[in-house]
Parts: sequence; structure tokens; C-alpha cells
Amino acid sequence: MTWIERDKALHREVKTPDFVTAFTLVAAITPLAEQAGHHPDLELGWGYVRVKLTTHDAGGVTEKDHALAKQIDGVVAKFGL
Repeated sequence: MTWIERDKALHREVKTPDFVTAFTLVAAITPLAEQAGHHPDLELGWGYVRVKLTTHDAGGVTEKDHALAKQIDGVVAKFGL
């Protein structure tokens, strides 16, 4: 699945085979967010991770969001998801 822009944010849901993989994916995204100083909203459950990116100061999607989305895509690809 690709990113969807709605409600002034980028959204992506990643399907995972189990909860442990979902948790590990969130753990892999965390250092990217810290390094960028840009923190997504993350929701995880059995078989999925939902990511929401927005730049609150700008009131919507900015290049920061697109840049972090691209990095997250790279992590997801490494997981083979």
C-alpha cells in the first residue's frame, strides 16, 4: 500500500504477519523519527501498523512528512512487507 493524503496528513497502513513484527517495525521507525526531529503518530495491533505524518506547525503536510515517509518506506521494504 502507498501513502494516502487526507485530513492534512499522510497515512499508511502496513500489514504484518503478527504482533511481534508490528512491534519490531515500530521500533525500527523510532530512531528515524528521532533523527529527523519529526514524530509520526503510530498505532499498532495484531497484524498491522498505522502511520500518520503531519507537520503541526504548518497545519498540514510538508516536505518533512514526505522525507520521513520515504525513510519509513525503506524500513518497510527491508521487512519485506
